[in-house]
Amino acid sequence: MRYALALEYDGAPFCGFQTQPARCSIQDALENALAAIAGERVRVQPAGRTDAGVHATSQIVHFDADAERPLTAWVRGVNSRLPAAIAVLWCAPVPAEFHARFSARARHYTYRLLNRGERPGIEHGRVGWYPLPLAVGAMRDAAARLEGTRDFSSFRAAECQARTPVRTLTRATIVEDGACLCFEFSANGFLQHMVRNMVGALVAVGSGKRTPEWIDALVAAADRTQGAATFDAAGLYFTGADYAAAFALPPTRRAVAPSRA
Repeated sequence: MRYALALEYDGAPFCGFQTQPARCSIQDALENALAAIAGERVRVQPAGRTDAGVHATSQIVHFDADAERPLTAWVRGVNSRLPAAIAVLWCAPVPAEFHARFSARARHYTYRLLNRGERPGIEHGRVGWYPLPLAVGAMRDAAARLEGTRDFSSFRAAECQARTPVRTLTRATIVEDGACLCFEFSANGFLQHMVRNMVGALVAVGSGKRTPEWIDALVAAADRTQGAATFDAAGLYFTGADYAAAFALPPTRRAVAPSRA
């Protein structure tokens, strides 16, 4: 049987989603927990491979298992074997052609940026931070210039292994949430560090170091060395992926909780 399941996790204690030799990843913890319930080796495939320190409110994965277990075992039983910072939200049977990564029609990220003079305390590790005032209107103008089908090489990590830097960004918006700015991004796919690098560029505009028009030039340059600094992973959340209705999945997107700052 093939199953899909949704996870939420705090990425701070882990070295990213993808398995590592040190066995310090979210994938390592999840596969160990699934194997304990299945009584056999289990491998998972995620919708998105989040980096170290990045969180998720709705990471979608799939796995195959010969063992027959009730769905509650794949949720409550697996949760009993997982570290406290990872939780399975739901599990559902899917057809063999379902693939968490390749069947996804869109992916969604939120970046939460605390914009106040004082560093975060209660939300340490859960938000990025910028201590100086930001011009949100200029940032929204700049964000709109990122939308569309673009070569995002200027926002791509040097070690990114994607075959092409072209992506279609369907949403780049900024919502004010108390002292936080929430950057919302949706696309057919994302490059490594793409969201954090876009946030860095938008903050450069909001701080007055750059104009909104600079974003156009930056995209056209297709050169990461001309971009802004990569922002802290702590503020980034994978918030879900979209799939065809035919798969009949439970909700696959979950918003980030409102700010407490």
